[in-house]
Amino acid sequence: MVRSDVRGGGGRPRVGKPVERDGDLERADESSDGDAAVRVPRQRGRGRRHGGGDGGRRRADTPGRPRRRRVLRWSAMVLTVVILGTAGAGYLYYQHLNGNIKKEKLNLGDTKIAEPTPNAAGQTPLNILIIGSDARDTEENQKLGGAKETFGATPLADVQMLLHLSADRSNMSVVSMPRDTLLTIPKCTDPDNGKVYEATTGTRMTNQSLGRGGPGCTVATWQELTGIHIDHFMMVDFGGVVSMADAIGGVPVCVTDNIESKDSQGHGSGLKLEKGTTYIKGEQALQWLRTRYGFEDGSDIARAKAQHMYMNSMVRELRENATITNPNKLRKLAEEATEALTVDEGLGTVAKLYDLSTELRKVEPARITMTTMPYTYVGARVVPKESDAEKLFRLVREDIALDGKDAKKTATEDETSDDPAAAKDEIGVLVINGTMTSTLAPVAGRAHTVSRLLVEEGFAKSSSSTTTAVVEDKTVVRYPSAELEGDAQAVAKALGIPLGQVEKSTNVSGVTLVVGADWREGSTYKAEKEDDTTPESADVLNGANKKACMEVNPGFTW
Repeated sequence: MVRSDVRGGGGRPRVGKPVERDGDLERADESSDGDAAVRVPRQRGRGRRHGGGDGGRRRADTPGRPRRRRVLRWSAMVLTVVILGTAGAGYLYYQHLNGNIKKEKLNLGDTKIAEPTPNAAGQTPLNILIIGSDARDTEENQKLGGAKETFGATPLADVQMLLHLSADRSNMSVVSMPRDTLLTIPKCTDPDNGKVYEATTGTRMTNQSLGRGGPGCTVATWQELTGIHIDHFMMVDFGGVVSMADAIGGVPVCVTDNIESKDSQGHGSGLKLEKGTTYIKGEQALQWLRTRYGFEDGSDIARAKAQHMYMNSMVRELRENATITNPNKLRKLAEEATEALTVDEGLGTVAKLYDLSTELRKVEPARITMTTMPYTYVGARVVPKESDAEKLFRLVREDIALDGKDAKKTATEDETSDDPAAAKDEIGVLVINGTMTSTLAPVAGRAHTVSRLLVEEGFAKSSSSTTTAVVEDKTVVRYPSAELEGDAQAVAKALGIPLGQVEKSTNVSGVTLVVGADWREGSTYKAEKEDDTTPESADVLNGANKKACMEVNPGFTW
């Protein structure tokens, strides 16, 4: 897999200030979003239609091949569109497609999150942030999104989904963050003009991060909040989406009642479907992804759920039917898909996207889990639900499958290394403070305190680092090579750290003890068994669930 060590980035048109959108895309007055007086946790870091309302499957009429669509707020479905849908197609190697792909810098913030440690097989998980912009930077985009007065306004990251591919490639998790989540946006520097956006002094809606230098600021915001190292991002618009939906013959979606997404003031996506399951494509596919008015409580939370359902259905259709076989259709689709993408430089070629698609296709739908970040309402906005959100983020950081189907760890004794340890006073140990969490600041001087404990135990060469931006849930001892394994285990034994928390890592140059968030105080380490079940508030949807159906608000039925 390609890793993302990005320098620089492509250019972006400069645009004006954000303004209120109307129609389906409207949201509550954002004038109060500035430095909102809301206290939030400290962050870190085919052709014809059949039947009536009997729930039978039918294909909705759509016009001929629609115009190539661009932009708007997006959904994780696009990752399926661009990656899963086109994997294996030889045309992806056409080099002229590379020029279609726009590139930006990966991370515009200052805080760096360490890459996860490889597993025993040398594999590491992959984290990709999917960003959907609501920009109306072309006439086509403005026509699609409506709201004429917003033409050329600062784009907002109105859809944000983190896709986590497990290290062993057995499972995939997707975590959505509501666009109106209130949080502190970190300091970001625009790579094009050097403009510095200082960290917000109060809470702002997370979708505003995109306008503070580009998608790299949205990446920085996610890393600050979750402590999850993000390898890549993909920012997308509507280019190629309609074509993909048409190419596979439509995507099945379900509603509990007849729905028309339009109120008396004209607000809504215009989606009109009969009760039951319908194959949608063309304009209807776009309307489904945009619909807020008419689904459940009319919130962005409901829209994210509908997008999850669409993504799951798209994956299943692509895998089960494989109807995209026409070379000309594939070629056209590739052109539109690549033109719709903005990525970090680590994904900036068709070959790299193809490699990524190969990795993603290893996961079966039954092992794909869609979730929404647990939240708590604060007025019309939301903030991360303190305990549940952090738990969900920890599961992703520790590469624990959200479907609960990871192989259970056996309670066997940890093996002692065959490598004999050196004398304690000859073992050099660097102690690092990793006690910071998404809600708590690092414990000041913690590395020094634990280093002194090691000195008292005879490790005279123990020293502490002044670094405090490291995030580590569990205390861990790392070593770079086999000849230091015995030394690392000696350090762990001296402090009562389980040998299962001693690991080899190429990210360290010597024996390194990272004091985690599980040891914020005291002189004795106590390993605690953690609950690794996904919080119920994450609203889990399994990728193989064919019975999922969006609940229709009674005020939008016909």
